[in-house]
Amino acid sequence: MTLTASQLASLVLLWLTYAALHSLFASLWLKRHVAARWPRLAPGYRLGFNLLALLLLLPPLWLTFAWHGPLLWSWQGGWAWLANGLALAAAAGFVGSTRGYDMGVFTGRTQWTTRNGAAEDPGAFTLSPLHRHVRHPWYSLGLVILWTRDMDEARLVSALCITLYLWLGSLLEEQKLLAFHGEPYARYRARVSGLIPWPGRSLSADEARALCTPPRR
Repeated sequence: MTLTASQLASLVLLWLTYAALHSLFASLWLKRHVAARWPRLAPGYRLGFNLLALLLLLPPLWLTFAWHGPLLWSWQGGWAWLANGLALAAAAGFVGSTRGYDMGVFTGRTQWTTRNGAAEDPGAFTLSPLHRHVRHPWYSLGLVILWTRDMDEARLVSALCITLYLWLGSLLEEQKLLAFHGEPYARYRARVSGLIPWPGRSLSADEARALCTPPRR
């Protein structure tokens, strides 16, 4: 099925709506507003945000796969082995990298159980092994999985929308990280690539450790 102009517009509009709402609810401004106006609800903000983000994903994802049509390209032979191998490696990277994150803070469980209603996420500035080579490893791994799949029109439109939002979202996220961590994150950002690893723009384990070590007073 070839996408009509109205179907294309609907799919793009759903992704734009998702991006706008996701960015709004992830903003430090809104978190601070909720913490100040409804302090009793603030500890559950992160949990609610994650649930809402998943629910908002359902409409554009459903249409992406409901409006399937002739493939624009399909990986074949050795290319299919390569594409699927890269996707599996990226998925394994996701699982393995969770050890470098505070998953309690990421999911919001820590904020809820400790009744921490601060707008800023708790925790010090830390760098996982993948963060030594790229500033947003989960986004990078997601892009690998996204672009190693077979593509029809609907999937290509969604892939382009998701890629654009991951790039723009990474820029917005960095503004919050600068607000949270200040100079250490600014120095880190100057050294390491954003989404695509690049030769000469990585940190050694010792450099990462030094960057995360608070200065002695």
